[in-house]
Amino acid sequence: MSKGFTSFKGRTAVITGAASGIGRALAEQLWTEGCNLALVDVDNAGLNSVSDALSKTRNSGSLTIHITDVADRQSMQALPAAIAAAHGEIQLLFNNAGIGYEAAFPQTSLETWDRVLGVNLWGVIHGCHFFLPYLARTKHAHIVNISSLFGIIGMPGQTAYSASKYAVRGLSESLREELHTTTVGLTLVHPSSVATNIMKASDGDDPELLAHLSKWYDKNAIAPEIAATKIIRAVKKGHPRLLISPESYLADYIKRLMPVAGNKLTCDLIIRVLGLEHMRDKRSDQWRREMGLGSE
Repeated sequence: MSKGFTSFKGRTAVITGAASGIGRALAEQLWTEGCNLALVDVDNAGLNSVSDALSKTRNSGSLTIHITDVADRQSMQALPAAIAAAHGEIQLLFNNAGIGYEAAFPQTSLETWDRVLGVNLWGVIHGCHFFLPYLARTKHAHIVNISSLFGIIGMPGQTAYSASKYAVRGLSESLREELHTTTVGLTLVHPSSVATNIMKASDGDDPELLAHLSKWYDKNAIAPEIAATKIIRAVKKGHPRLLISPESYLADYIKRLMPVAGNKLTCDLIIRVLGLEHMRDKRSDQWRREMGLGSE
C-alpha cells in the first residue's frame, strides 16, 4: 500500500500542462526538491521558457521537455518509454493539463465536447493508462489527477467542463480503490479560483463574459504557487483528496448537506460573487431561442 514521500530527491516526475499555471509552479517547486522532470505540454514556447528558467537554478537532476497533446492517443502511448529512456524509473505523474469552455449546453457544439473531453478527461485516462505500468514497477509511486470546483458542483454555462471534471473525480475515486493494495497512491485535487492561464485560454460564446471572468480571476484568484505547495504537501502525506481555495471547501460542505438544493445555492453564491446575475436571463433567452420557443 502506497504512503507519502519523505523526499522527492532523485525521483522522476511527469507533469502535463507544465508550460504555465499550476503545472509550471509544480515544476519549479519539485525541481528545487531535487526531482528529475519530464515536462509535457502542447505549448512549445511555454515549455522552453520553463526549461530555460529552471536550467539557471542549481539542481543535480535531469530535465526534458515533450511537446505532446494529451488528447492524442498515439503520442501519449509513446511518451512513457521516451521519458523512461531519458530518466530511468518514473515515480510521479501529475495529470494537470486542462482547457475551459464557457457556454450554455445548446451553444456547445459536439466538436467542442470532443475537444474539452479530449484534453480534460481522455488526457487523464491516457496518462493513467500508459504510465501505470511504469509507475507500478517502482517501490513507491503516486498519481495526481486535477479535477475542479466544478467537479463538485454543476455550474450553468460549464456543462462540458463540469462533465469532464466530474468524470475525472469518478475515475480517480474508482482507480484509487483498485490501487489500494499496490505501491501506487493517488491524490484527487479540486482547485477553484487559481490564477492560471486556463481563463485566458478558455473559449466560449460570449467574449465579454470571458473578459469579465478573466479580469475577476486576475484580481481575486490565488497564485498557482500556493496551489502547487498544497498539492506537493498532499502527495508527501499521501492524502487521497485535496480541496484548494475556500470555495471548494464551501461547495463540498454544502453539497454534502444538501445534494440537490445545495448545488443551486452554491451556484447562486458564485454568480453573485462574480457579478453575473444578468447571465441567467441571457442564458434563458438563449435556451428558448435554441429550442424554437421564442422569447417571453
